[in-house]
Amino acid sequence: MNMTEQPSSNQEAAPQKLEIDDLSNFQFHAAYMVYAELFDHATGVDTKKDLNLNIEDLKENKINPEAFYRNVARYRGDSVPERRRDRFTVQTQRKKDWRMKSQKQERIRRHKK
Repeated sequence: MNMTEQPSSNQEAAPQKLEIDDLSNFQFHAAYMVYAELFDHATGVDTKKDLNLNIEDLKENKINPEAFYRNVARYRGDSVPERRRDRFTVQTQRKKDWRMKSQKQERIRRHKK
């Protein structure tokens, strides 16, 4: 067996990154930037094929951008379908309560010396 032999035909060649960016279409350009980053960091052949398929479908208007992001979310590592990420809670406190708490902490700190 020679070291310069080509890989056997049953081994799959790694898919190439598609260069189909469209700067005039902002939504597609943003999706392409996500695709390019994911493709560069992807290791599996199946992952790269799936990414290529999704970006081609988006380019041909077979899927909308929302479906594209939903499809590639598993590769981004931020997929939480049952919880919306844009909602969060803010815990508030009245100014009087904050003052009382900070004064108490100052008293404790002062008398510990």
